[in-house]
Amino acid sequence: MHEDGGRRYFGTDGIRGRLGQPPITPEFVLQLGWAAGRVLTGGQRGAVLIGKDTRISGYLLESALEAGLSAAGADIYLLGPMPSPAIAYLTRSLRACAGIVISASHNPYLDNGIKFFHADGSKLPDEVEREIEQQLSIPCQVVSAERLGKATRVDDAPRRYIEFCKQLFNGGPRLDGLHVLVDCANGATYHIAPRLFAELGANVAAMGANPDGFNINLDCGAVMPQALCTQVRESGAALGIAFDGDGDRVIMSDDKGAVVDGDELLYIIASARRAHLNGGVVGTVVSNLGLEQALSELDLRLHRTAVGDRHVSEYMNNHGLCLGGETSGHIIDLDYTNTGDGIVTALQVLSIIVSSGYSLAELKARMHKLPQCTQSVPLQQTLSTEQSSQIRQVEREVSTELGQDGRVLIRPSGTEPVLRILVEGVDARQVRTLTAQLAARISQLLHA
Repeated sequence: MHEDGGRRYFGTDGIRGRLGQPPITPEFVLQLGWAAGRVLTGGQRGAVLIGKDTRISGYLLESALEAGLSAAGADIYLLGPMPSPAIAYLTRSLRACAGIVISASHNPYLDNGIKFFHADGSKLPDEVEREIEQQLSIPCQVVSAERLGKATRVDDAPRRYIEFCKQLFNGGPRLDGLHVLVDCANGATYHIAPRLFAELGANVAAMGANPDGFNINLDCGAVMPQALCTQVRESGAALGIAFDGDGDRVIMSDDKGAVVDGDELLYIIASARRAHLNGGVVGTVVSNLGLEQALSELDLRLHRTAVGDRHVSEYMNNHGLCLGGETSGHIIDLDYTNTGDGIVTALQVLSIIVSSGYSLAELKARMHKLPQCTQSVPLQQTLSTEQSSQIRQVEREVSTELGQDGRVLIRPSGTEPVLRILVEGVDARQVRTLTAQLAARISQLLHA
């Protein structure tokens, strides 16, 4: 549960939590469907799409949402397992009032969540989320029988999205004979990504493409790309592509088995498109300092926002910038889509590789990352004013020790009950040591 700008339930990426614990319960989700149906359709007859990832709990929450939406008089289009960005696209193309994604993204299967897309495929504005929360306090009032919403299954949703991705690139880059490994994290891209890349001519080997409801993000995908990197190196593949559970993030592997993260992917895309970027690219407070330095050499400024794709997207829209992203691999290019899309990002990078003749390793070598270390400390409750002050003091002490060539960032996660610690500097050993020391000190402060 979150307390953010007057929102009790909505966090940085919808509503998320452990299944069976408030707010991710059937009773709450039914009420949420009803409240959202009233707000998003404006009380008129309208359609709302529902898609999901591959978690076992998706069946349960889908049924609860469907019942709530129907009770509010909204028609429902059921997409089944689909990537989040595909649901955003289909919301636009099917002219629905809204789209709903049942997913906890990169979290394990025990968690789940609900996030919404506006009719244009963008994330809901804060004021709309607040309006939905206000409706949650009103007892569910079922419309009359003749006004109940109907449910329809959209069987061709995967094909619609595949063709959309191809059309963005004039039919798609020619990948004839390119040996590609694709890790779908046993998530929502499992039946789409391997098929798409194969149709573009690649020799595709799929990993993490056998979801069973429990193995989503389990030792695979964008959150855990090590298995993919090992397989790329051992198989002699040209590169590897790893998505997260709901398909809005992508991390890649070069032919040597080295991870290519979101900062590096953002740099590769920016370097190929710098004439169209209005002088800037949007990152976050955790974007590597090496990205900022490399972009500066291209006469591009890195604008930093708070962590979260909604913050990146809002900044881009407010400042007339079209490219932005996060270290996690959540890349947004408004010239292609208005939300992060792992498959579209991968296609952009593949197009650059094909057109330039350079390998992924050669393209990423032009950016030099600074050593960076992250660690999470469990957070049992909201920080007190005293704890926040103590943590800021510790942060300042370590920043002083690192000097001008390093930085420290300590922040609460927007998706999990943890404090995120990031340390960046020139000396990798010092960075690792300081991160461990910081985590220990903060843990002591939280339990004092």
